Amino acid sequence: MIEESHVIIIGAGPSGLAVGACLRERGIPFVLLEQSDAVGATWRRHYQRLHLHTVKQFSSLPGLAWPRYAPPYPSRAQMVDYLQRYAERFRLEPRFGAEVVRAYRDGSRWVTQTRAGEFTSRALVVATGYSRLPNVPTWPGQERFRGPILHSSTYGSGAAFRGQRVLVVGSGNSGGEIALDLWEHAAETTISARSGIHVIPRDPLGLPAQFSALALYGGLPLAVGDRLATAFLSRAAGDLSRWGIHRPEIGPGARAVKEGRVPLIDMGTLALIQQGKIAVVPGPRAFTETGVIFTDGRELPFDAVVLATGYRAGLGDFLEDAARFTDERGYPRWHGAPTPTPGLFFIGFRNPITGQLRDIAAEAPRVARHLRRVN
Repeated sequence: MIEESHVIIIGAGPSGLAVGACLRERGIPFVLLEQSDAVGATWRRHYQRLHLHTVKQFSSLPGLAWPRYAPPYPSRAQMVDYLQRYAERFRLEPRFGAEVVRAYRDGSRWVTQTRAGEFTSRALVVATGYSRLPNVPTWPGQERFRGPILHSSTYGSGAAFRGQRVLVVGSGNSGGEIALDLWEHAAETTISARSGIHVIPRDPLGLPAQFSALALYGGLPLAVGDRLATAFLSRAAGDLSRWGIHRPEIGPGARAVKEGRVPLIDMGTLALIQQGKIAVVPGPRAFTETGVIFTDGRELPFDAVVLATGYRAGLGDFLEDAARFTDERGYPRWHGAPTPTPGLFFIGFRNPITGQLRDIAAEAPRVARHLRRVN
């Protein structure tokens, strides 16, 4: 049996829930599809120590502010609870277990095929998220390594690695926080910084880093914001090259746009690096049975490796002709706005320096306004 609706939304994470809430408020019928068995599935899988890197007042979805009792930087568990309450507040009832296997345009309609049935609609909103699939690089000799090699998406807590020598590959926000978590659980921790990284304290000068980002990038041209931000970061973090952390030549704003990489919001990892408690090495070149050889020729022993190497959108897995709509990294070229194909919208695929949740909260009402005019 084929079910029909005005709008089909794929994904019941923050983006899909936000669009659903905006459509509910406007009386526009929709069906919300989710392949897992709960809302916010990606947040439920994240490592236990994870906290938002953006403040709660800029991390809420349309129509529901964070409660006063929530801390400035909510935890993973608090984010999961917030998404559950959001779904209840707007009476959002996703079709769970509805993994989309194919979505395509057929004449004037969209056809969405799932493992739980087939749907047709006038519009399709793809909200499967920035972090849908783990990005898992490989290196020569990796299959011979005797210890576990796991992606950050399956990392839970440093408690499982107490007393072990652990390499964290990747120096972004996940890598920095996982390294901190490992050290707090008495693991001998090393970070592999494969490329340069901009670093900023979470609360420079006693104010959240997101405030600075909004001031520098909220209304200024990107190039101007980058010049000011680079000078600000130099004062806030200083020259970190002596510890193996090098600043990229590209500015933080331009890097976020072109590469999807935002600055490392430091919550204490940097101090441990400077104190010699967490080591920094360059990128891996190859694995041995008992360790890793790095690009500078060093060979070090490790018991386990955690890959904090990011994610992929993986839109080509289900969206027909996805290459028409995506850039060289596989992410949509249209955000919260109509695409060249009638009725197709993408939301939640950016990782802006001013905050992803804030971006989603701005995109969702725009998408809903456009959907009202789709016929």
